[in-house]
This record gives sequence, C-alpha cells and structure tokens, in this order.
Amino acid sequence: MSTRTSFWIKLIVPLLLLGLSIAGARYIVTHKPEAATRTSPPPKAQRVDATRLQPQSYQIELESHGTVKPRTESQLVAQVGGAVTALSEQFREGAFFETGDLLMQIDERDYLASVEVAEAALAQAQAQLKEEQARSDQAVRDWQRLGRGKASELVLRKPQLAAAKAAIASAKAQLSTAKLNLERTRIRAPYAGRVLSKSVDLGQVVNSGTALGEIFAVDYVEVRLPLSNRQLEFIDLPEQYRGGEFTSSALPKVILSTQIGRNRYEWQGQIIRVEGAIDSRSRQLFVVAQVEDPYSLGPQGNPPLKIGQFVEARIEGQRLESVFVLPRAAMSQDHRVMVIEQGRLQPRSIEPLWMNRTEVVVADGFSQGELLSLTPLGGTQSGVRVQPRIDGELLPEKSAALVASSPVDTIDPQAKERE
Repeated sequence: MSTRTSFWIKLIVPLLLLGLSIAGARYIVTHKPEAATRTSPPPKAQRVDATRLQPQSYQIELESHGTVKPRTESQLVAQVGGAVTALSEQFREGAFFETGDLLMQIDERDYLASVEVAEAALAQAQAQLKEEQARSDQAVRDWQRLGRGKASELVLRKPQLAAAKAAIASAKAQLSTAKLNLERTRIRAPYAGRVLSKSVDLGQVVNSGTALGEIFAVDYVEVRLPLSNRQLEFIDLPEQYRGGEFTSSALPKVILSTQIGRNRYEWQGQIIRVEGAIDSRSRQLFVVAQVEDPYSLGPQGNPPLKIGQFVEARIEGQRLESVFVLPRAAMSQDHRVMVIEQGRLQPRSIEPLWMNRTEVVVADGFSQGELLSLTPLGGTQSGVRVQPRIDGELLPEKSAALVASSPVDTIDPQAKERE
C-alpha cells in the first residue's frame, strides 16, 4: 500500500466515526421515549367508630371522699373509786352493747355500808322529829291552860321543831347520795353502741375520774365530704337559715363505696347537713353524709363500716335535660371533637357544661343525629374521608353521605392537594 493511501485512511476513519457518533447522539435526543403516566386511585376512606348524638336527660353524680366517723363518741369515766370486780363480755374492743347493759362492776361493799349508815341517820332524825313534835304539842297545851296571852315561838319549841325537820332533810340527802354512789358502781351503757377501746381490766383499782374506755353509738355513722366550688353549682344542698328553715326538703342521696381486697362494697346514705364554714386550706365546703344502721347484716351482705375507714362517695346532683353526652376520650385537651360531615372529619370546639372521668356533657353546639367520631386519629387534619362504624356495623356510603356533594377543594384545599 502506498504512503498516500495510508494517509487518507488515517484521516477518513476518525472523521467517519465522529460523524456516526454525532448522528447517533442526535437520534437518541430527538427520539427519547415518553414516560408512561400512572393514575393513582383516590385514597381509601378510613374506618372510624362513631355514634349518633341525641339530646337526653343526664343525672349528675358528684365525686368526693371522706372518713367514717361515729355520730356520738364518748369516754367512759368512773364516778366512784374502788376495785373492778366484774367485766361484761360486751366490754371488749369491737363488742356491741345495748342501752342499759351492765359493762363493769366496781366493788360496792363500802357504798352499801354508806347506804346503811345514811338510812340509820334518817331513822334517827325521824325519831327526833317525832319526839320534838310531841314536845311542841305539849308546850302548846300547857300554855293554853295557863292562859297568859300569846306565847313566843321559843316557848312553843318551834325552832327545835324546824331543826328536827332540817335534820330529816339532810339525812334524806345523804341517803340519796349514798344510793347514787352505790348505783355508780355499776357502769351501764348510755346508748346502743360499740366498744372502741378498753383502759381497765378485772381487779384494777380505779379512782373517781379514771378513764375506763371509749365507746361510740351505732345507730348511724357520718362522713364529712368536701365539695369544690364547681361541684356546688350542680347540687341542691339542705342549707339551714336562722329560724330553722331549710332551702330544700329533699335530702340528696349518696352512695359510699370502698375496696376490700378484690371486692367493692357499697352503702346508701343521704346528705343531712352542710357545715357553716369553708375550709381555709382547701377552699372547699364540707357536707355531712349519714348512713343509717351501718352495722346490721343487710340483704347485700356488706361488712360493717369501720370507724376511720376511707370511703369514696357519689352524691346525687341535679338532673340536666336536653343535653348531649359525649365520651371523654372523644374530646381533646383543647376541648375539640371530630364530627363527620358529608363523609369527612371536621373539628368542632365545644364548651363542656359538666364532665367527669368518662363523660362530657354539652348543652348546645350539636344537632340531633350528628355523627361523632370516637376513634382517635392523632394529628389527623380536617377533611379526611372516613367511613363511620356504629356498634360494629359499617354505614353504607350513601347512608353516611361519604361522598361530598360539592368539589373536594371547597371542603378543604389541602385535602385535594393530598389526593
């Protein structure tokens, strides 16, 4: 091959390759494939639990707590001294007794002797009175026989007769005191009650004023229950005014309950009075609940209430009419709930009239039959499509009005952007 031919081959081959590369690149640029468009289906409606709101009546129950206390609590004190010679089986911690039961006997021999001495003194005074009466009558007859005018009281022995009568009165008083002291050697129950504590035992010598034990009445018990200013708005208390008039004739009912082991027991009572001052520390008003006959075995088989026992109370308050009752879990901390309008969630602010740990009561802000969402959806925004489920049954989309009659962007522009 000649030198000229070799030169042209080296020149043309690179130029040809360069031209082919440019042509291929241009073809690729001008004939690039178009991306296939994919149409995403609309988001599926979320299923939520819901309830239809209906106006109803609602009985308010005020929650409180307190400690059981006796109606009457007394300390038995000896009024005479002596050795304890007998103790009743009813005089021990926790035992019951009835009015007039003999609880304790103090040695009575000294007091029996005192009664005998007082009786002898009375008999002697009565004899002296009879003798003085006879002397006085004789003095009157003697003076009448002499006929010397009006006799003086001393002549007729009237002072001596009065002294004899006074001696009899004194002897009777001493006898009465001796009998009273003898009676006081028998310690009897002043009312039907129960022994709280016992301070003496058999054979112990006591003096006048010695504490023998503590007892309390069992006809009923009382519980002081604090109520806040907010709670006082929803209860009619039996307030008493000067002159004995009450503002309310019906006493609010109260249910006391306590947990003993794994069982919860309840006792029924009523609010009987309101204390006259607000507690300076808690700024609460105390009302007093009373439970009748708390120590009898009733049909429920409740154990007897113990003094000092802590109990929870549910007090009957006012009855509200035509209100909406919502579950507490459906309301957020800023008092907002989610209602379902045309198949979409819409937030709504409410103003609770009353609420407790499980329920919220609202006077207005809803219409009859509106759907309230019960399912917490976290930070869900308004306009999210949902399918409500009431009592486990899904509502048909037409019945629940899941499809809005107006375009989505008229409900929530952000919801349209998300779709």
